[in-house]
Amino acid sequence: MLRLGAAGAGGLLLSSAASSQGLGPSILTQPMVPIAPVTRVPAAPVTPLAIDSSLFERAKASLDAHRIAARDSIGIVDFSMASRDPRFHLVDLAGGTVESFRVAHGRGSDPDHSGFVERFSNQPGSEATSNGTYTTGDYYHGKYGLSMKVDGLDWTNSNAASRAIVIHNAWYAEPEMIDVHGKLGRSEGCFAFSRADQWRVMSKLAGGRMIFAEKLIA
Repeated sequence: MLRLGAAGAGGLLLSSAASSQGLGPSILTQPMVPIAPVTRVPAAPVTPLAIDSSLFERAKASLDAHRIAARDSIGIVDFSMASRDPRFHLVDLAGGTVESFRVAHGRGSDPDHSGFVERFSNQPGSEATSNGTYTTGDYYHGKYGLSMKVDGLDWTNSNAASRAIVIHNAWYAEPEMIDVHGKLGRSEGCFAFSRADQWRVMSKLAGGRMIFAEKLIA
């Protein structure tokens, strides 16, 4: 029986981007998130109830197509949903559980700040979210403290590294902001979470695990 969990985050109207800096002595003062060992397990035999079935099937197909070694936990982002909703699904394929979190999208994907992704872009300077398959990279200490790099594996997100698209926390992604604005603030294309949610996501997806981000078209 799948166990579903949800953790909230919210945001203001302003935007911010992650800065990519090298590791330095200051990282020693940051909470360190352990890297979970790589475990090879088959994909879950049934669709987690929190996730659209077709999106889950596409994520599993991408996991196989890209031959990603770490197969115990994956992230699936449903950008068909509004930013106020928990749409970043952390799926434990080994244990059959799902935790869902709010995550911001890029301002270039939502120029009217409707709270919905209207378009994707892989172009430098677009400040937009890119769809496709990612794997997690190194930790680093940047503008928002301890953060995590990601690599884009598809033509739709191949510029993720050069655009400094990362996982970070942001003040506009804290839960109190949902009550004020009814939606998250916007990043410049990064996966921005509340601080508490960011630690959980990074600890489960570290070590080259997959994030699949897409918007389903009805």
